[in-house]
Amino acid sequence: MSYPIELIRHSLAHVMAAAVQKLYPDVKFAGGPAIENGFYYDFDTEHRFSEEDFAQIEKEMKSLIKSDGRFERREVSLDEAKEIFKDQPYKMEWLNEYDANGEVLSIYKFRDFVDLCRGPHVESSKDLPKDGFKIRTVAGAYWKGDSKNKMLQRIYVDAFEDGEKLATFLKQQEEAAARDNRKLGKDMDLFHFEPEYAPGAVFWHDKGFKIYRRLIEYIRMRQDRANYLEISTPSVMDRCLWERSGHWAKYGAHNYSGTTQDGKVFCVKPMSCPGGMLVFGQGLKSYKDLPMYLAEFGKVNRYEAAGALSGLMRVREFTQDDAHIFCTEEQLESEVVKILRFIKDIYNKFGFEKITMKLATRPLSEFRIGTDEVWDKAEGALKNALDKNGIEYEIAENDAAFYGPKIDNYLKDSMGRVWQCGTVQLDMNLPERFDLSYIGEDGERHRPIMLHRAMLGSIERFMGILLESTGGNLPLWLSPEPVVVAPVSEKYRDYAESVVSQLRDAGVYARADLRDEKVNYKIRELSLAKTPIIAVVGEKEMNDKTVTLRYLGKEGQEVKSLSEFVEYMKNAVKMPA
Repeated sequence: MSYPIELIRHSLAHVMAAAVQKLYPDVKFAGGPAIENGFYYDFDTEHRFSEEDFAQIEKEMKSLIKSDGRFERREVSLDEAKEIFKDQPYKMEWLNEYDANGEVLSIYKFRDFVDLCRGPHVESSKDLPKDGFKIRTVAGAYWKGDSKNKMLQRIYVDAFEDGEKLATFLKQQEEAAARDNRKLGKDMDLFHFEPEYAPGAVFWHDKGFKIYRRLIEYIRMRQDRANYLEISTPSVMDRCLWERSGHWAKYGAHNYSGTTQDGKVFCVKPMSCPGGMLVFGQGLKSYKDLPMYLAEFGKVNRYEAAGALSGLMRVREFTQDDAHIFCTEEQLESEVVKILRFIKDIYNKFGFEKITMKLATRPLSEFRIGTDEVWDKAEGALKNALDKNGIEYEIAENDAAFYGPKIDNYLKDSMGRVWQCGTVQLDMNLPERFDLSYIGEDGERHRPIMLHRAMLGSIERFMGILLESTGGNLPLWLSPEPVVVAPVSEKYRDYAESVVSQLRDAGVYARADLRDEKVNYKIRELSLAKTPIIAVVGEKEMNDKTVTLRYLGKEGQEVKSLSEFVEYMKNAVKMPA
């Protein structure tokens, strides 16, 4: 019988817990769900798990699977459950807080292991793969995710339907590790982090900052051509702005704030929305001014838990390519479609061709603002814009922003991983809260509709995605050092500098590697740093006015005349239109 992968992973979690119980009888169990690519289980034991234990646990799991044990479900009363788990404090805590609310309490027994579980599971361990799982790592995890509680040991396991799928996944993981943005950041000398002094904030090096600036320059160029107006709002503003918008109630714990001598509470900007609305609110606006596109490359700060920080992918300080589009109800549909096409074209220019969209509907949250009538209207407007224009999408239930529904854009990288980046969010609530208006054709005041828009999202995170997807082999227009000239010896230093000078005169950033090292060493080091083109020059090149070119990721070399090469590079480094 064929089972869904989630069922297999959930059942394997019980098998692993049974194996751990057999090997370490004193263990106390917390819980372990199926997750993407596998499962985990949390344990409390005096034994400190390490990589040396993984092989033994896996061996015991395989033995249990081979033994053809059944997963036996039984419904129990609360008193029965407390008797069964009287020696398991984490299960007892859960039972003491248990509110049945009509739900049946059930347990599952596999061999000697018993767990509280809703199920379902596979029928027997013979239905589980003997070679489709591998323990990945062990990490600390607080009970219930609360740092005030005890730290447990969480064992993570990768699990798939069979050994072949596991091997494919492990190979992808190996490749992903080699492409990790933190490793590439070091190899390419792009950036570093200082967890002691500024956790979650990037220290940009020259080459990394060149890429960062280039990303912003490209989005700025595209926005200028699309009639966006670029603004800049203060980095520190009064807390009352975020209370007015509703952000404080939902995200206040993630804000950096402090009280000044006059007793006011100020926040380091966590998002750009209130500032954009204050700019729109200056002066009288007419329907003729709409749609109005206000863009801002806003540096924002949000407190993320230290354990969640992950290179460029998850930081506390980042820059958003934010924009707020103010329009009339009649303009709404065309503006939504225009933005979605804009975002897709941007992704295509970076080499991301596979884009999917999800329409996120109202959240089931106490922090949601606005009436159901407004939400019905907003969700209907976005759905209508997608349907009428034949745009394919999925529904993401209850995943909207607290102020309105949204269409999130997901891109797939070269390793098949999916990332949520750009977004369009329809907001009929914040213009109301900030009392924004424009004068309509009838001479009366009307409330504008606002669209929150981000294309790359976080510049830092998008750069991390791009680095990992390309393995650091960036397109020439984005590369911080598209070409480095390497003379084979000191004698050809002057010619190397002459090549660099001609390239720079043509608007191409280049430098000469004048280190007193052998040329093969230079090539090896420059390749590690992901230099796209290495131009080697020696006696023949100097006499013939040529360069010998080595391209990153390609075998062999190519000889070009210097004039031909300069013209080629001049065009190659231009931003895509």
